[in-house]
Amino acid sequence: MTHIDPPFVGDGSTAEEEVVESLLPRRSAAVDPEDDETSERAYEYDEKVVVVGVSDVGGVAFDGPPPPFSWRKLWLFTGPGFLMSIAFLDPGNLEGDLQAGAVAGFSLLWLLLSATAMGLMIQMLSARLGVATGRHLAELCREEYPKWAMLALWLMAEVALIGADIQEVIGSAIAIKILSGGVFPLWTGVIVTAFDCFIFLFLENYGVRKLEAFFAFLIATMAISFTWMFAEAKPSGKELLIGLLVPKLSSKTINQAVGIVGCVIMPHNVFLHSALVQSRAIDPNKKSHVQEALRYYTIESTAALIISFLINLFVTTVFAKGFYGTEEADLIGLENAGNYLQVKYGGGLFPILYIWGIGLLAAGQSSTITGTYAGQFIMGGFLNLRLKKWIRSIITRSFAIIPTIFVALFFDTSDSALDILNQWLNVLQSVQIPFALIPLLTMVSKEHIMGAFKIGPIYQALTWVIAALLITINGYLLIDFLLFGIQGMLLGSIICAIIAMYMAFIIYLILHGTQYNSR
Repeated sequence: MTHIDPPFVGDGSTAEEEVVESLLPRRSAAVDPEDDETSERAYEYDEKVVVVGVSDVGGVAFDGPPPPFSWRKLWLFTGPGFLMSIAFLDPGNLEGDLQAGAVAGFSLLWLLLSATAMGLMIQMLSARLGVATGRHLAELCREEYPKWAMLALWLMAEVALIGADIQEVIGSAIAIKILSGGVFPLWTGVIVTAFDCFIFLFLENYGVRKLEAFFAFLIATMAISFTWMFAEAKPSGKELLIGLLVPKLSSKTINQAVGIVGCVIMPHNVFLHSALVQSRAIDPNKKSHVQEALRYYTIESTAALIISFLINLFVTTVFAKGFYGTEEADLIGLENAGNYLQVKYGGGLFPILYIWGIGLLAAGQSSTITGTYAGQFIMGGFLNLRLKKWIRSIITRSFAIIPTIFVALFFDTSDSALDILNQWLNVLQSVQIPFALIPLLTMVSKEHIMGAFKIGPIYQALTWVIAALLITINGYLLIDFLLFGIQGMLLGSIICAIIAMYMAFIIYLILHGTQYNSR
């Protein structure tokens, strides 16, 4: 590689300065607290975690290779990946796991592993964007797209977030109902869960690391609960390994397969991860600092998703062992899963019903709080709002809690009604996936945004193939649902018109990105 000397600092400019500048991502206000005081930023400079050797601001762009691996630095960078991994463990994912296990047995474990790997690749692109630019995806969408397109993307992100939040809040409410022995109905659990934003605000005042420690506790609670269930069920190790290593897919399990893959990419999580990585003070104008940060973020995100994969694996295998091939397999959902577990596996040292309830509560609470966190970044980034965090938290929480209370009141009397609602919410989130994936892949492919950290052509091709696969799978889910759920000429015509506008917007986003890349 040709060596480029540091640029000369003076009144004039040199060719070397232009080369250096062209290889750098756009300078971010997040680097210097005095830059652009009017712009919304994910974290104020004094809120960030300082990592010695990585958080130094200023200096030349090409400052040598990254230093050797350090366990201390890995510890300081650990946190954002685990918050990101919670979206892989929310109640919607757990319901997909239990239904896959009950209906398909061990046969879809290979798909769960593959889907998690695809999710890791997408999330690392989100982290790469945040680290290399010092800005998160919502901010960049505001800058790169026309106002009408930006507002449409913001609306889609908010709708996806509300849909995910309703599932998460309902999951928490179901857990509270289980643990209270039915004393608290769903609507009461929803109100209790609504106050978790105040826990979030309380912990955020004590710094990012305290908040990350709280989420680590919730993930550990899920891990212990579902590992206990796995030990109680004692599934076959041979069947588990075959399910992981031998791909199988049949027409009877296609819906469960689509559900597993469809739960991998949560639109709000793509926005969230690009903001979370900015909680560490990193100078994007120093190439070695960005490289070092990306290395540690890759390690911690991989570790976090391995843990989330094991938790999902345990849930799937428990229901595969207990209910695959039984008459109850098609009847199990999030609402009644605990009762079926109790009947199948009995009490034991500690009733499995309550073990399930504790794990579900940890999943619901952690995912609703991260949803509030994501909502702050999405609203602030798209609209450039510099509101106080407690105001944004209450606004974000209200978007989900108000419709969720109505849901809890109207659907509390029927398990099947809740399952139908969950299907609608899955479709709602599925159709939003292109509006997070396409902007992300477009941004990380632009040299004027990413500089030297723009992804190469092979990586671009691979990620677009994955994106096309995910969009196609979720499109299948949408079409399958509409064919059986929509009746009547008038309603069908309205839906067709909406789908036409939907497809036109997706094509616009792809063409918009292609035009920028060609320039």
